[in-house]
Amino acid sequence: MSVPLQEQVALVTGASRGIGRTVARRLARAGTHVAVNFVRNLAAAEETVQLITAAGGRAEALQFDVADFDAVHEAVARLVGRRGRCDILVNNAGMTVDGLLLRLKPADWDQVMAVNLRGTFNCTKAVARSMLRAHYGRIVNMTSIIGSMGNAGQAPYAAAKAGLVGFTKSLARELASRNITVNAVAPGFIDTEMTADLPDATRAEYVKLIPVGRLGTADEVADAVAFLARPESGYITGQVIGVNGGLYM
Repeated sequence: MSVPLQEQVALVTGASRGIGRTVARRLARAGTHVAVNFVRNLAAAEETVQLITAAGGRAEALQFDVADFDAVHEAVARLVGRRGRCDILVNNAGMTVDGLLLRLKPADWDQVMAVNLRGTFNCTKAVARSMLRAHYGRIVNMTSIIGSMGNAGQAPYAAAKAGLVGFTKSLARELASRNITVNAVAPGFIDTEMTADLPDATRAEYVKLIPVGRLGTADEVADAVAFLARPESGYITGQVIGVNGGLYM
């Protein structure tokens, strides 16, 4: 089954800034109508929408907290009600609370798991019903190189991102017979607002570890997501695509 991207609807969570915004713009450029999810920053979400529409694309802002099961299902139901479908889901929303284990509070752990893991579960469950009816769908989960290599001070984040890999592989097996693919993209060290705050010395040390000798870009991550979202990528499922400049640890 081949569905032109011009007829498709995509939901990108956490799309008001950073990699999520770049992914939303990339999918819109390919022709999809993009729902730009955000939690609180309406101005940033509207800016993403404006960037898309100014370039000739189609988009709308969609507010909900991915960790809130009922809010997710209500928002997705409204989206499908308006647009008639949701063909692509990019589970990009994520957060971290960094700190050494002995200093972390149970609430810190719970918050990271709620957004990164339960949020992906909530959104995927909400969208899957529409995809199952259509016998078509593309789900892309945003994990991280930290999920495979670990990082001191980021145990909750690493655990959550590693959990997304298992979720991706399991769900791929469940949905493959209905022409729904489930894959993950694992960015390495990407030049974003988060890495921009790193001290120069720390940034230089990271670059030394990367075989290509530089940080990645959000556009390079978005291109990987867009590739997996294509109708032509229907024989790729249960995979984790590393966008990491050759950094495997």
